[in-house]
Amino acid sequence: MVRFRVMLASALLTCAGSLSAQQTTAPVPPTELREYVKRPESDYAWKKLTTVETPQGVVHTLEITSQKWQGIVWQHGLQVVVPKGAKPQATMVLWNQGGKPSAGSAVLALQIAERVQAPVAFLYGVPNQPLFGGKTEDGLIAETFVKYLATKDATWPLLFPMAKSVVKTMDALQAFAQGEWKFEVTHFVVTGASKRGWTSWLTAATGDPRVKAIAPLVIDTLNLPVQMRNQVAAFGKPSEMIADYTRAGLVPIPDSPEARKLWAMVDPWAYRDALTLPKMLVHGTNDPYWPLDALNTYWGDLKGQKGVAYIPNAGHDLRETDEMGARQLFPKRAIDTLAAFCKSQVFDKPLPTLTWEYQPAGDYLMAKPVGTVKSVSRWTATSDTRDFRKARWTEQVAYDKQDKKRYDGTVEVGLKLPAAADKFTAVFGEVVFDFDGLPLHNSTQIRILEPKK
Repeated sequence: MVRFRVMLASALLTCAGSLSAQQTTAPVPPTELREYVKRPESDYAWKKLTTVETPQGVVHTLEITSQKWQGIVWQHGLQVVVPKGAKPQATMVLWNQGGKPSAGSAVLALQIAERVQAPVAFLYGVPNQPLFGGKTEDGLIAETFVKYLATKDATWPLLFPMAKSVVKTMDALQAFAQGEWKFEVTHFVVTGASKRGWTSWLTAATGDPRVKAIAPLVIDTLNLPVQMRNQVAAFGKPSEMIADYTRAGLVPIPDSPEARKLWAMVDPWAYRDALTLPKMLVHGTNDPYWPLDALNTYWGDLKGQKGVAYIPNAGHDLRETDEMGARQLFPKRAIDTLAAFCKSQVFDKPLPTLTWEYQPAGDYLMAKPVGTVKSVSRWTATSDTRDFRKARWTEQVAYDKQDKKRYDGTVEVGLKLPAAADKFTAVFGEVVFDFDGLPLHNSTQIRILEPKK
């Protein structure tokens, strides 16, 4: 057992949700998303284009037509990567992203598939773009939100066809598996980053029973009305990264029934009571989109099995930056954690667990891991304000398996205030598990300490 004396604020905070900013009764979730996804699609089709064998495995490339949205037919590339020696499983990992299939994306798919040791599917063209005069990404989403406010047509929000493209891809993958492997795929782990992480949440919110688990990356903005206020409190204004929404008059959220309904329709938090499936959240500590403690607004409202991994000194792409400012070429910590979570779902192996609490006296952050522990650390950063986007995070190892110390299942991780107590101080604990040969990084919630007066 390892213990470090600390000085923390005195509130009791637990992983069960004491850090959540709101504990309100969930309203009846909006119905428009499910109605859109269930709508018949006469344009739906898929076909296999190529099969290529590589030293690392086999890559199948497919083409999918998922739907017709606002008169526009959506087409997607799809790669199914089977690593060498792996066999089809009843559960398949389904990653969604923008763009088109490429050699670079195939490498990432192979990296994940090799770690999971099962077939992995990469879906592209989520969303189809550019559209409406060259608009892409957030500019395109904002444009469709504005069109909804002008028309009240609930098919306009772009997140709806984005989620539907994943749902129709599940249809195609099941048909492909039957034809190619004579094997039945029944469930999926849906994952993706940023607005594709947003899509992962909403795909689960459709209620499709084939979605077994989700792993949304770098989309730390559930409970949107509160998050918009959090941004202003932390940054002094909305993040420049969401300028497309600000310019469109969508942020701050207009005080109108239509605007409130719009944001509820696309906010995973509105569907939280139904989202009881396993979920793994991965966030960068220096992501310019979100306030550092954004998770605390909604963590306690998430039901079912859940975990979070904070990637220290990493931005929106989850690549870590060293002390000299050099960035990793590959986000290894994030991909290892994602793969470990996916592997647990594909092979129905129970994950290690981490619970924690900040004790009432304010002296300790207690981390209680259950599983094969490789290390336990605390990470801290300081900032003149509550804006930690450029802060440097430093690690203090509390327990390391290499030290050959006895690990008895309960490790007390202390988070000591640095000497510069005139600054804001952020802190979280991290446990690295060994899960079936993969490093699984689990974090506690982040706590921001006020400067000493």
